Amino acid sequence: MEQKVLEIINNIRAAKDMAPIAELHTEDKLRDDLGLTSFDLAELTVNIEDEFDIDIFEDGLVDTVGQIYAKLS
Repeated sequence: MEQKVLEIINNIRAAKDMAPIAELHTEDKLRDDLGLTSFDLAELTVNIEDEFDIDIFEDGLVDTVGQIYAKLS
């Protein structure tokens, strides 16, 4: 699961010509640490829902990688 989330985030970053992330940490903030915008978060939601059949933003905002992992576990 964690590797797939990393792949999804790196695909979004690659589309913006941003360098890939080598590894994710639970405390990484999606906006501040990973450089994702609101549009990127929408794309992240769609990609994660396609992969895992879970809407990570269904119950409110998700700010960190750890919160994504918690929703997927």
